[in-house]
Amino acid sequence: MKRIRRFRVGFVVCWVVVSLSVSLITALQDSQPGSIQPVVYSAVVDALIHPVSAEFIEQTIARADADNAELVVFTLRTPGGLVDSTRAINTSIIDANTPVVVYVGPSGTRAASAGFLITIAADVSAMAPGTHIGAAHPVSGTGASMDDVAAEKAASDVAAYARSIASQRGRNVDLSEKAVTESLSFTEKEAIDADPPLVDLIATDFDDLLQQLDGLVVKRWNGENTVLATASARVQTVEMNWRQELLSAIAHPQVAVLLFSLGTLGLTIELWNPGGIVPGIVGGLCLLLAFFAFQILPINYVGLLLILFGLFLLAAEMMTATYGLLAAGGIVGMVLGALILVDSPAPELQLGWPFIIGSMFALATITALLVRLGLRAQMAAPVSGRAGMIEGVGKALSPIGPGVPGRVETHGEVWGAISDESIDTGDWVQVVSVDGLKLTVRRLKAKMTGGT
Repeated sequence: MKRIRRFRVGFVVCWVVVSLSVSLITALQDSQPGSIQPVVYSAVVDALIHPVSAEFIEQTIARADADNAELVVFTLRTPGGLVDSTRAINTSIIDANTPVVVYVGPSGTRAASAGFLITIAADVSAMAPGTHIGAAHPVSGTGASMDDVAAEKAASDVAAYARSIASQRGRNVDLSEKAVTESLSFTEKEAIDADPPLVDLIATDFDDLLQQLDGLVVKRWNGENTVLATASARVQTVEMNWRQELLSAIAHPQVAVLLFSLGTLGLTIELWNPGGIVPGIVGGLCLLLAFFAFQILPINYVGLLLILFGLFLLAAEMMTATYGLLAAGGIVGMVLGALILVDSPAPELQLGWPFIIGSMFALATITALLVRLGLRAQMAAPVSGRAGMIEGVGKALSPIGPGVPGRVETHGEVWGAISDESIDTGDWVQVVSVDGLKLTVRRLKAKMTGGT
């Protein structure tokens, strides 16, 4: 028995030793350099640079840092955006533990204005053939023209910021400044042929970019050098969540104008016809979303006031029914407001005539339908109260004649009635007038439409 027990104990001890040895060997193998497949985070930023896109970029960098990723690549295409959001993005890039690559692509796209500042701030900047960057001159956040002093201060501030980033990254300081002060833009060839260059690589697509990045020595913001290993990297795609997608879509001039117009119209309908509830709720939500978009876009508030005045005239048309006069003035005001609402040279921020005419026509059609319904309601005959009783049809329940009161049934009720002519029981009658609880009726030869 003792031998058996010793054998069992020895077997257990051997099993434990073997298991620990295997685990230790596996851990040592995994800890060897190059044994873990590198991870490259990839995200596409195809939007204006605003708080939503800044949040997305910051979250992506944070995830890459937490996952000890080899690299994070942002495929950037944007017409520009807000300076504050740009600074927040660049701060995240500078503070990131993971090297950050900004790739302007695919061919035919651009990274203008704020996108240019983000491109030169990256650890590695790359462009696809047929792309361009630049035109980073600042504009007023309200879309209104700045006076000479304010414009000079804003341009000087952004130019100094661009020089600082370009100098630290070893990129062309002079061209970086001119992109701000002179609104210069650069093709991919001009950017890489500059001395020193504005960008580091030209890559035809994402796969080509990863091949060129493999083995590249990258100098980080703090001066440390990092060698990238992307040959066999696993690409982890990161996308905006539903909230970010929604808010990013809202931050577009056309969507913002539609939301503002529909919101104002919805609240007007609710005030015109209290108790509808749905128009009020939808209108309130549309206005809140529109105001969020207006905080992001370079809005000219004169244009916004013109649109609001046009909507006010449309609402006045619904309430006063001037047969289209106020509605016409409202449409003109809204068209003029839409033309000057967004003051930006970027085509992506322009409303465009097709949108302006189409949206104004739709609003005019909705207003015309509401006015028509209102006029029909005002011109319709009363269906209740004393006025609703006049000319109503009923049936005599007893004989009625001069000096002989009787009873009639009309509108589902029995009324006392008098008449200047003789009426027999069962005859059809029509109400002539109402005096208190007594009706004056006349006899009909046949039943008319709208009987009892």
